[in-house]
Amino acid sequence: QVQLVESGGGLVQPGGSLRLSCAASGIIFSMNDMGWYRQAPGKQRELVAGITRWGQRTYADSVKGRFTVSRENAKTSVYLQMNSLKPEDTAVYYCNAKNNYEDYWGQGTQVTVSS
Repeated sequence: QVQLVESGGGLVQPGGSLRLSCAASGIIFSMNDMGWYRQAPGKQRELVAGITRWGQRTYADSVKGRFTVSRENAKTSVYLQMNSLKPEDTAVYYCNAKNNYEDYWGQGTQVTVSS
């Protein structure tokens, strides 16, 4: 059974930082491209950051320079370090694992940026 479990969300003030973690099980982690997506109320889900199985990173323009995605294959985990958070970063953040055959999603973790 495939599981992607996100953690690390919460309430933070503008300018603050959070680190999201996603622990994967039931997949060959090293053979999956991993991504972080987010969905704000009334908006479509969007890609925030991704890291391929080879370590190549991609970021949405809105988070470049503020967010950093990383992975640790030995711990079957992917991380999203979020700095200089803005109210517009408020959303549910989802972890995604993708390979040539399957596409998996976590349940999401809420991030709220507010004073």
